Amino acid sequence: MVTNFTMDHGLSTIDEPIYYGVIMIRVRFAPSPTGYLHIGSARTALFNWVYARHCGGKFILRIEDTDRARSEDRFLHEIMEDLRWLGLDWDEEPIFQSKRFDVYRKAADTIVRAGKGYRDGEAYIFKVEPGRTITLDDMIHGRIVFNTNEIKDQVMIKSDGSPAYNFSCVIDDAYLKITHIIRGDDHVSNTPKQILFYEALGIACPTFGHMPLIMGMDGAKLSKRHGGVSVEEYKKEGYLPEALINYLLLLGWSPGGDREVISLNEAVRAFDIDHMKGVQAKFDIQKLTWMNGEYIMAKKTEELLPFIKTQMAVAGKTTSSDEKILRVIALYKVRIKTLSEFVTLTDHFFSDDYSVDEKGRQKYLSSAENKQILKEFTRQLEALKDFSYVATEGACRAFAQEKNLKTGQVIHPTRMAVSGKTAGAGLFEMMEILGKEKTLERMRAAAR
Repeated sequence: MVTNFTMDHGLSTIDEPIYYGVIMIRVRFAPSPTGYLHIGSARTALFNWVYARHCGGKFILRIEDTDRARSEDRFLHEIMEDLRWLGLDWDEEPIFQSKRFDVYRKAADTIVRAGKGYRDGEAYIFKVEPGRTITLDDMIHGRIVFNTNEIKDQVMIKSDGSPAYNFSCVIDDAYLKITHIIRGDDHVSNTPKQILFYEALGIACPTFGHMPLIMGMDGAKLSKRHGGVSVEEYKKEGYLPEALINYLLLLGWSPGGDREVISLNEAVRAFDIDHMKGVQAKFDIQKLTWMNGEYIMAKKTEELLPFIKTQMAVAGKTTSSDEKILRVIALYKVRIKTLSEFVTLTDHFFSDDYSVDEKGRQKYLSSAENKQILKEFTRQLEALKDFSYVATEGACRAFAQEKNLKTGQVIHPTRMAVSGKTAGAGLFEMMEILGKEKTLERMRAAAR
């Protein structure tokens, strides 16, 4: 059971009881704009969002910007953009804790006047009654029991006038009528302290669910050595939002069976918080990268175009016509795992200033024999009127047969000459996109 309440200057008054079965589920995500959106925080936002959408409820955004020195607008902008990029929208205008200091102070003053707290200079302190047992029925872990002997008196308002985290959370969650709080295991120790504040204010507690934290594959706290730790890093590296969302969904929850690829909409329909796992989730960058490659392959070429153009722009690469980029994407989307790989692997399509594999150049273009093969094959191609990949491949095989060569003896020097690389897409498909003039120009230059 929860209680319906109204807020007056941040305080609650108990109204008639309403059951979860007939009220709207309301959850919240509360980022702090002191840095970029952490991958663990994105996972927290994701499960709150999915739970709200599954239940037909509301997903609320609260900005915890009480740290005035470290909170920055640029981080707030990035966090909100990253949430939108992931497809996680919110239902109401966000509230900002920095604008509610007077609300917190009035609530703390009421608790002190009721004899449940005291002043210590400019600070407001809540008196914790010793010897009490606090029981939490967690949605993920089940029953957790705390003893107040292990909890010291709690600061409500600090001496500088800013609110303490646990106190401001309770005031804001009550104001927003939050019914369920889904967050990381690192908040378990905060929960009994917050329950005490709910009791002091005469507000029924929301339902809590604490998710195990994301760890590295070695069991250590997630850090740079395990891969990127912010959503922004994965976005820049060229991971698709659908792939990142899909992977985060699997860290603590399963759609059932052996299924691993699931869309956000499908997850909303299938989600059951009772199926969330109470064990630590391990972040496997290799699995995420594999999954990203699967999403890239499955995506329509036209849908990848804006992502690819962004990658090229960030890398300072001159963009070509959309038509040409689309042709190259179609050729390479089955070969890349991240979109950032596209820029390096395809630079020879868009500029003459492209990267060259020096070992490959020495191996395939340094000998007089290979240069001679390249010269003669160039003359063979000059005679072609049709420069499609079918025609150039046919010319290559005919040339190799005529000269009693293996096709690889022709293909390898030619690939190095036109792309500067020893591997990549099919040589003849590359030559068709580059066009006859550019292909022959590079072959002549390499054969000198």
